[in-house]
This record gives sequence, structure tokens and C-alpha cells, in this order.
Amino acid sequence: MKVYIPDALRSYTADRRTVVGQGATLAALLMDLERQFPGIRFRMVDEQDAIRRHMRIFVNGEEARTLDIKLAATDDISIVQALSGG
Repeated sequence: MKVYIPDALRSYTADRRTVVGQGATLAALLMDLERQFPGIRFRMVDEQDAIRRHMRIFVNGEEARTLDIKLAATDDISIVQALSGG
């Protein structure tokens, strides 16, 4: 499946905007991305295996709130880094 990578994580993907990954669930996909691009998963997932508060992951335009979301090979995944400030 196609995965869109935000600017902040492109240093892991050799500056590629999109990469190809696989997995039956979002958790499996992120492990596949970690295999391909070591260190990238930790930037998206915390020590409790939850999506970090400042990250948003969308599956076909719908926000995924947990890693157990089922995926299909034809899905489009968008990873977005939320902005904050004050």
C-alpha cells in the first residue's frame, strides 16, 4: 500500500514523500516501515504502543485512532504531524 510521509519524517526515507509498505493491520504496517526505515516507528508510536499525540494517521482519509485497524493492500495511508504552538 502507498504511505504518504510528512516532511518531519522524510529524513528516515531518504526524502521520499511516498513509500510502499505492507501489513494486515496498522501495527503491522508500521513494523514493516520500521524494518525498511529504522527509527521511524518510534517517532509515530509511544512506549505504550499508542499513536503519539502529535501524530495523525489516516487510512483512506479516515483518522485511525488505534493500531489494530485492519488494512487492505489497496489502502492509502497518510501520516501527518500535528502542529502546536503557543
